[in-house]
Amino acid sequence: MNANQPHTGRRWVQPSTAHPDFHHTDHFTMSVYEKGEKDAAVVVKDPSTYEDSEGALPGEPAQHGLQRQMKNRHIAMISIGGVIGTGIFLGTATSLRNGGPVGLLLGYFVVCSICYCIMLSVGEMASFLPIPGGHITFAERFVDSAWSAAVGFMYWYGWLILQPAEISAAAVLINYWNKTINKAVWISMCLFVVWFINALGAGAYGEAEFIFASIKVITITGLIILGIILDLGGGPTHDRIGFRYWKHPGPFAQFDDISGAKGRFLGWFAVLTQAAFSLTGTEVVAIAGAECKNPRRNIPKAIKRVYVRLILFYLCGVTVIGLLVPYTDPGLDLTDATAAASPFVIAINHAGIKILPSIINACLLTSAWSAANSQLYCSSRALYSLALNGNAPKIFLKVNKRGLPWVSLIFCGAFGLLSYMDLDDGSGRVFGWFSNMTAIAGLLSWFGIAVTYVRFRKGFRAQGIDRRTLPYRAPFQPYAAWYAGTMCFLICLLSGWNVFLSNSWSTATFITTYLPLVLFPLTYILVRILRRTRWVRPEDMDFKSGLEEVMAASFEEPPPRNAVERIWGWIM
Repeated sequence: MNANQPHTGRRWVQPSTAHPDFHHTDHFTMSVYEKGEKDAAVVVKDPSTYEDSEGALPGEPAQHGLQRQMKNRHIAMISIGGVIGTGIFLGTATSLRNGGPVGLLLGYFVVCSICYCIMLSVGEMASFLPIPGGHITFAERFVDSAWSAAVGFMYWYGWLILQPAEISAAAVLINYWNKTINKAVWISMCLFVVWFINALGAGAYGEAEFIFASIKVITITGLIILGIILDLGGGPTHDRIGFRYWKHPGPFAQFDDISGAKGRFLGWFAVLTQAAFSLTGTEVVAIAGAECKNPRRNIPKAIKRVYVRLILFYLCGVTVIGLLVPYTDPGLDLTDATAAASPFVIAINHAGIKILPSIINACLLTSAWSAANSQLYCSSRALYSLALNGNAPKIFLKVNKRGLPWVSLIFCGAFGLLSYMDLDDGSGRVFGWFSNMTAIAGLLSWFGIAVTYVRFRKGFRAQGIDRRTLPYRAPFQPYAAWYAGTMCFLICLLSGWNVFLSNSWSTATFITTYLPLVLFPLTYILVRILRRTRWVRPEDMDFKSGLEEVMAASFEEPPPRNAVERIWGWIM
């Protein structure tokens, strides 16, 4: 094996008899090990033939490090609805107010196309090597350690800030029912739920997210159907709206009262940042790959269905919002401390439905809990990955016997206390600050993924590895990665231009928008100077380390026995 490959404490043993359900040979793994690795053992995918030096089989927890506890239905539902949160349910209020209905739709269309290209890139790498750290570790292997540090810290920073953003949004949603009780009570309750679930480990997180994401998927699907019915006049008032609000007050909003094409362009551009906030976190599948059972089957399956979520939940969702609510509606102003409803709830109230808004708001509240739950999980795993790659103190590598990185979890969970900032300033205003920082950090992380994938492809060509042998081969590459990387950079650079206008200056907006944009290159330059790193040569990129563990965790699942199992297998 490669001399630089860390010893995993595991050994391969030749099976005495073939496993009856196992018929597949991983040609990619064989081709990698055959590239100059004469002493490599033949890789066998039958779990019954694999032994751990500490007595653990693939289906059992390992003694050290993260453990593969998430099932295929967990990964499937997390990929479909895990990060559907307040960005689509609440943040679209600001987007509609800034861009108008057509500006909202076009803005989300552009960012959805970027997100899809990023998922193609990270999906190909994560399906090949579902290892701790995901794209943070890929950056270490395929670019250099300084790039990994910059991408990792930005990714961690984004998730860290997103957690109090979601808790702040939960306070906004709770205000719909009660504006007298101190918001600290609601914030404390939300934080406790998030901390408790994550403290139970990856298995509990996956199970909770399966339930939460199911609620969100049902909610957003029901809201889209209800929105179409209301638009066609099926509500209690029988008012057929059609495209009325596209005509008056108009398809595009004039940003900050700036007239003409300039105001419409700035309004549309403001939507891009908010849309990025809504879609940030889609790449959670790559981070969760290290704790996913049967990763080479479940991760590609999850990646292939990302477009369904983008089209059905986001593009259809914002289209319905633009049809039902005029961008001049006062309830869309989240900077007002009394603004407490999402655009969906506003539309239902306009339709004269009395009970449903409270039910919908309760579902949206669970989505805020779910999203904050994901953010704490991802931030703690990102910090663990940074420590694993030598970019954070080693204390964050500590895990308990259940594979929970408890030091990282406690440290990241403490940042949820930032959500108490909105007690004086208003939940909506604080939510806007956090969403700005998260959106830019997320876009910079996507930019880092795009660069890493381009290098990944270059290494494959240099080492003569056939890309067709990958467990998942993404379409439109490498053009998709180039497109996504370029667009992410442009949006980050131009996202805060409106603050330089004479009538739009906001110190808070300037700092929250451009702080991540300064931190990313600064981190990269400092680490590169201090460590004197160089970009990894394509011929030296490591495509081997970790493959044994990945293959041990991968297996052929038994075929469905009936129609119910076939349907369930297709969905999950």
